[in-house]
Amino acid sequence: MLNVDKLNQFYGESHTLWDLSLDVPEGECTCVMGRNGVGKTTLLKCVMGEVAVKSGSLRYDGDTELTRKRIEDRSRLGIGYVPQGRQIFSLLTVEENLCTGLAARRDKQRGNGRRKIPERIYELFPVLKEMRHRRGGDLSGGQQQQLAIGRALVLEPRLLILDEPGEGIQPNIVAEIGEVIRKLNREDGMTVLLAEQKLPFVRKFADRFVILDRGRAVAKGGVDELSDDLIKQHLTV
Repeated sequence: MLNVDKLNQFYGESHTLWDLSLDVPEGECTCVMGRNGVGKTTLLKCVMGEVAVKSGSLRYDGDTELTRKRIEDRSRLGIGYVPQGRQIFSLLTVEENLCTGLAARRDKQRGNGRRKIPERIYELFPVLKEMRHRRGGDLSGGQQQQLAIGRALVLEPRLLILDEPGEGIQPNIVAEIGEVIRKLNREDGMTVLLAEQKLPFVRKFADRFVILDRGRAVAKGGVDELSDDLIKQHLTV
């Protein structure tokens, strides 16, 4: 679904991603791991187009080169994005927040885009239906994260990117988000790429992992290959 090949990225004079290569198989959940500051968020922003790459390739769905695409074009190709910190509209209602995703749908380009929020969003997150008339800023942190994911799912994406979806929210909501990811993989055939540091979450819900260290991929494989030695070497503080 997504192939990252020899990706290099700079912030000013700082070289943040070094010849980074990884594959995100279709229909699976791939987790990018690593200590703070190793390039996880930068990688996801490169895929989504929020930051430019210096060199390398981002190939989506076999033959589409993303590095030449604008952010809105990537959304219309079927890539949904849940940024770190959620970035919901606090003064808009839950329903209005969800509706902001409708304009970026693939079918909108053809002039017959969906004008209603897909019912699947409310099936996955019933609390959003219950609170659809409440302002986003009045929700708890966990509910805001569910809203941010729901907004990305309005696109009905083929690839969903999440940056630290469990950060700063209560454990029961983290578990619910994990179960949603599992349903998206198994029932909807959606591909998921996420950055996450919570080991129990990764071991329970991810299919594959990639560990970054100083902008380089230093280990990768099936989640059953995520050994204690790798954790001690690259993930513990």
